[in-house]
Amino acid sequence: MVERSENSETLRAQMIQTQIIARGIRDEAVLRAMQSVPRELFVPDKHRGQAYDDKALPVGPGQTISQPFIVAYMSHKLQVESGHRVLEVGTGTGYQTAILAQLSGDVYTVELDAALSRLAAQRLERLGLCRHVVFRSGDGVVACRDAAPFDRILVTAGSESIPEQLVSQLAENGLMIIPVGRGKTQMMLRIRMRKGVRVEQSLLACRFVPLIDTGGCSGQPEG
Repeated sequence: MVERSENSETLRAQMIQTQIIARGIRDEAVLRAMQSVPRELFVPDKHRGQAYDDKALPVGPGQTISQPFIVAYMSHKLQVESGHRVLEVGTGTGYQTAILAQLSGDVYTVELDAALSRLAAQRLERLGLCRHVVFRSGDGVVACRDAAPFDRILVTAGSESIPEQLVSQLAENGLMIIPVGRGKTQMMLRIRMRKGVRVEQSLLACRFVPLIDTGGCSGQPEG
């Protein structure tokens, strides 16, 4: 288990109050999860001093970790419950994965870059959060089809269109959150399956790095 510093705990509490609660998110489960995860473990050493700033941070070539509000917002809108099976497309640093691991029953998380996936797994292992998380590397659409259907799917990179292969992996009444759009800015969508019918809801404008097209839909995530 990772050692927790008093300063880190204080910074997280301030982050939650000023960046998340102040913007209207009062989901107690999400707030508890974000308070428990030391965000500084998921950023490079040179950016540790900015780990709790209200912004995305670079974590490698073509990679960023999303600002805390976006992580909290997506987690809240996904409406994860303790018994849910969740698919995350785009593991990245593993920060969003760590939040999902505390909210759900089982998490399957897919990352195109196998090295990134291994590092994320090491971080969650250090935090004692790996028990119900399955890490896979490869195409985000096909890598976990054998484990479908999922109650919740979270895509952490921008797609030009809604990937039908992912929609098909949603359980009845399942929810998927995905940034969709062309160019630098996307619209975050929430998609629900009800009796085989797809219901879409626009949430907010956002900016994520793009999914990498490998013939399906896999990604280098923003967070």
